[in-house]
Amino acid sequence: MQMNPVLRPRVATPALIVASAVALVLAVILAVLSFTISGTAWLLVSLTIPCVVLLFWAQRLRGQRQWQTEAAEQWKLLESLKAAGGTTTEVTVLTVDAPQPTGAWITIRWNRFDYIQPAWIEALPEPIWPGSVLLIRPDPAQVQPGAPWPSTYRISGDQVLAWAPLV
Repeated sequence: MQMNPVLRPRVATPALIVASAVALVLAVILAVLSFTISGTAWLLVSLTIPCVVLLFWAQRLRGQRQWQTEAAEQWKLLESLKAAGGTTTEVTVLTVDAPQPTGAWITIRWNRFDYIQPAWIEALPEPIWPGSVLLIRPDPAQVQPGAPWPSTYRISGDQVLAWAPLV
């Protein structure tokens, strides 16, 4: 199963906090038992449990830091493409309603106008996820000053310049 790269990884969940607390209490109980029963195996187990808990938390923190670094890089790319010139705009993908082999029906929000509308987006090399911010070149044939918005906007693959997660 492919993970959604738009979602920020959660470090602490209620289940993880409870499991960590239970594991640490168990480690203390085993450490006390190891001194009363004089078993080195129990002492080793009681010392291993906190190490495993710390390694798990460190892995979760590292995953979140990595996501933040990658998201910052994607936003830098998006901003540099926006500053490079030409007419561009940002749209946020709110929902992916009907993915198909040639594209997908999505719901977008035009960030500059806070306007929500359905759209058809052609298939891209990477999957589209809800929460993605797309930098696109708007099609002048579809969006014109003084003209009504189209009922459904069509985004071709070459109009999408970059994407970044909604932070």
